[in-house]
Amino acid sequence: MSGAIDVLPDDADLTLPERDRRELVEWTVACAERMLPLFVAERPDDIRPREALDAAQAFLRGELGIGEVRERAFACHAAAREASDPSAIAAARVCGQAAAVAHMAGHARQVPRYTAKAFPGNRSRRDEELAWQRMQVPERFDHYVYHGD
Repeated sequence: MSGAIDVLPDDADLTLPERDRRELVEWTVACAERMLPLFVAERPDDIRPREALDAAQAFLRGELGIGEVRERAFACHAAAREASDPSAIAAARVCGQAAAVAHMAGHARQVPRYTAKAFPGNRSRRDEELAWQRMQVPERFDHYVYHGD
């Protein structure tokens, strides 16, 4: 494959072009979907993280604009503040960051960070989830997301 899409993103650019953000949203939503049950376990009636992920997917389909997705991401972070379990808080943050990538690609870097916080006391589960995420990130974004590794 060749062309502009193969160009590695600039690690210093937190925004990135929309086509890059769309590709990252696909990855961040896949990661967040795996984390969402940790939030639902504590707050099954709070649909804000689910709505944030649905909004991100609607953005990918061209059905929602960036502003609407950002609103859902903000609401998702409010849900995190209302949770009490560290796993639920971190999972809601992952969902919020995943949706926020529609607006700013740099939020993708927070997905692994909050994932790591979602498994206090369960290092093996944490490492398993982080390894899954790393294996799924589009290759050209590996350094962009994990630039500090």
